[in-house]
Amino acid sequence: MYAHMRKWLFSKDAEQSHDLTLNLLKKFAHTPFSMAWRQRVAHRPVAVMGIEFPNPVGLAAGLDKNAECIDAFAQMGFGFIEVGTVTPRPQPGNPKPRLFRITEKEAIINRMGFNNLGVDHLVEQVRQAKFSGVLGINIGKNKDTPEAEAVQDYLHCMRKVYEFAAYITVNISSPNTPGLREFQHGSALDSLLAALKAEQAELHSKYGRYVPIAVKIAPDLTDEGICAITDALMTHHIDAVIATNTTLSREAVAGLPHADEAGGLSGKVLFEASTHVVKVIAKHSKGQLPIIAVGGIDSAQAAKDKLAAGASLVQIYTGFIYHGPRLVRDIVNSL
Repeated sequence: MYAHMRKWLFSKDAEQSHDLTLNLLKKFAHTPFSMAWRQRVAHRPVAVMGIEFPNPVGLAAGLDKNAECIDAFAQMGFGFIEVGTVTPRPQPGNPKPRLFRITEKEAIINRMGFNNLGVDHLVEQVRQAKFSGVLGINIGKNKDTPEAEAVQDYLHCMRKVYEFAAYITVNISSPNTPGLREFQHGSALDSLLAALKAEQAELHSKYGRYVPIAVKIAPDLTDEGICAITDALMTHHIDAVIATNTTLSREAVAGLPHADEAGGLSGKVLFEASTHVVKVIAKHSKGQLPIIAVGGIDSAQAAKDKLAAGASLVQIYTGFIYHGPRLVRDIVNSL
């Protein structure tokens, strides 16, 4: 069924198709029409960050930025769902067009720019959802927030979502917000991590529950840079790392339509680079830093390769766009 649906969706503008799909999922999640995507998957529990996940396959952030389709995605069998990236204030994101398919390589380029309706809207959507599983909430900074004040944006979002999240992801690796990736290095990274951990301790005391923090990093770091950020995450007792976000490289899609569009590239062309990051982190941390792997997972074998490289969990996004809900079932049932 999804193959026919995809053909129709891919005949439209990429962002138009994205919005249309989310609207349909939101509208019909609690109706008989949800049978079109509902499926049962095997129970493959795994414990990571002190959380028991029913299976290790999650939905990556970016697909449901405003947390409006949580219940529909849960019906597809995901072991966990990550929503966002959300910012303190609503923002429209970058000018359109800003989302492009490279179908020859099952890839996507996006320069969305954290378009979202703000953290208060997201929290209200989470409140209304019936989902009781593992929910990750991905937080970021507003584009117009000066870098010197960016930490406050993260802390503001953290305070807002803490009560409702199973874990919180700190996005410092999107290529579409100017200056964001600077927080992956040196004193900027240390200051951010220290502030996050201090806030986490206060919120832990306030709510009586510990909500783990994961940090999402880029695939475009050198091995030296990967090791440096791994050391920082471990020094500050960050609970997990998500490897990786999208890439700025165009080597794998050079010469193809849309390849020169600005933004982050995702899809199966990212598999090797993102898997390399997973391997470096696993080796350098001696397996002590939990890894959530994302990037290029388009099959059960690709997911197994990520786990073999050192990941404990995997997330899908672009592979899900190209292959549909069946990809979730195929991966989980193969483990």
